[in-house]
Amino acid sequence: MDRKTYFSTVDLALTSVLCVLWIFLNWLLAPLSFALLGNPILHDFSVFFTLLLVVWVTGRFGTSLLAGIVGSIIVVFLPGSPPAIIMFCFAISAVVFDLLMSANHHKIRISIYSLAIAAVATILSAFVAGVLIGILSTSSGLEVALTFWGGWHVVGGIFALAIPLPVIMALEKANVRKIKGDRD
Repeated sequence: MDRKTYFSTVDLALTSVLCVLWIFLNWLLAPLSFALLGNPILHDFSVFFTLLLVVWVTGRFGTSLLAGIVGSIIVVFLPGSPPAIIMFCFAISAVVFDLLMSANHHKIRISIYSLAIAAVATILSAFVAGVLIGILSTSSGLEVALTFWGGWHVVGGIFALAIPLPVIMALEKANVRKIKGDRD
């Protein structure tokens, strides 16, 4: 009996590798971002850089969600990591990102539509993370959460698009997905 599962072994392996990237970048860049810049831009970069790569390489619903939730849980237990509430907010933003990427069936290809969906999903998810962080981890109120925190996280989300999308476009042109066995 040949049973088919939703996630292939390759999907899980690639998601696991990129989950480790999520953990490392969040553990390293989040504290560095606040120490050097006083804002969350590098934290958003580490989150959405990883999520964009997970979606591109697997093309499956649930893989970016999995990387975000598992990665956030592990980061919380590392010494010197960001506070748990902040990682919880980024885990929620990973869920939002995964849901929004359904608009293009979790495929990031070289087309205006596909790249626009990836950009909108990233920016909206970053905004959600910023608003949640502003509400749950500061005493600043809703207006400041929507403007200041949401705004800074949008800037971080835009910054996060600057590196992975050109990389993904170059890899798409080189047909790298054939390594995984994708034909579409």
